Amino acid sequence: MAELNTTRALSSRSAELSGVDQAKQALGARLRELRRDARLTGLQLAALLGWHSSKVSRFEHGKQVPTDDEIREWCHQTGGELYVPDLIAAARNVRSAYMEWKRLHGAGHRQRQRKSIELEGHARLLRWFEPALIPGLLQTRAYAAAVLRACIDILDTGVDDLDAAVDTRMQRQAILDTEGHEFRFVIAEQGLYSTVGNDCVMVEQLRHLFEALPNPRVGLGIIPRAADFGVPATNFVLFDRRLVLAETVAAELTITAPSEIALYERTFAVLAKRAVYGDNARALIAAALEMRASTGRLDRKSVAPVRRDKG
Repeated sequence: MAELNTTRALSSRSAELSGVDQAKQALGARLRELRRDARLTGLQLAALLGWHSSKVSRFEHGKQVPTDDEIREWCHQTGGELYVPDLIAAARNVRSAYMEWKRLHGAGHRQRQRKSIELEGHARLLRWFEPALIPGLLQTRAYAAAVLRACIDILDTGVDDLDAAVDTRMQRQAILDTEGHEFRFVIAEQGLYSTVGNDCVMVEQLRHLFEALPNPRVGLGIIPRAADFGVPATNFVLFDRRLVLAETVAAELTITAPSEIALYERTFAVLAKRAVYGDNARALIAAALEMRASTGRLDRKSVAPVRRDKG
């Protein structure tokens, strides 16, 4: 009997979704194999289980993921009780690989921020790519509040725990000054210009980036807007070499397959190579601050960049 294939995702959004679909199809193929080994047709198995025949078909073709009890019933009727633990584990992996935002934040956003504290606390090396925003660990309180407000509003779960969620996101940042942890952030230059909140929020946020640059545990690279195209990618976070979190509009993907983590590592390396660092990164941040002053809504003194200590 072939082992279950629990592969879950690739780097681009469409590939990530197909990776989840592949895992569903692999689980379905394993269930179909058990049925055929028992010399049962789909109609016969459905009759034994008291199901509509279409339910058997949906499971076998990866259109639907069976519950734990449905797997137990299937294995009981096909003589595959020995495979129950592996099949249940595979089904749970599929369900956890694609976690819908509404389900993830059903009890509020604070809970998800707590999960981030745990994940980040166990990672010695964290690599984070953002194409349009400032990464959460580098956000100011006002910037984080604006981002989380947008998330709460679009999901519309009925739970508004903005203040608690922001408090917890700010608590996450203590890890930046903790021994034994390193951080590599790569952001697209657009992240310096996407207006989150308002001009005042953006000025504070950009000045905060200046203050983060001297931290020896933090590496910040910015991909210039005119940089050569390297690879298609949505935002993602690599936790050492054991886990990747990637986001789509509807869900968060958890990726643990070594071959796919390796693909994200290669993707991050390509993106990091196109980024600028140190004084060149400071110059891009300063230009973004200057743009805020050029609007006329803020005076130039208020957007002056933080001076680097030469001492």
